[in-house]
Amino acid sequence: MEISEFIEKLAEAIEIEDVEALTPETIFKDLEEWSSLSVMLIIAFFDEEFEKQIEEKDIHAAETINDLYLLATA
Repeated sequence: MEISEFIEKLAEAIEIEDVEALTPETIFKDLEEWSSLSVMLIIAFFDEEFEKQIEEKDIHAAETINDLYLLATA
């Protein structure tokens, strides 16, 4: 999966409307839509899209969308 497709699917998963504003360098925790629920939505996203188990600590350790992408594609 290319990073652009990952960004689109991530935005859908955590309900971000302005996908065009997102880049691999976006610090996702600074987004207006970010909440504690977003962590659970990302965990479900990784399970559904990549069949990968990701833990809350992994999400908290990540800073940018690219960091999440690297976790997904590793």
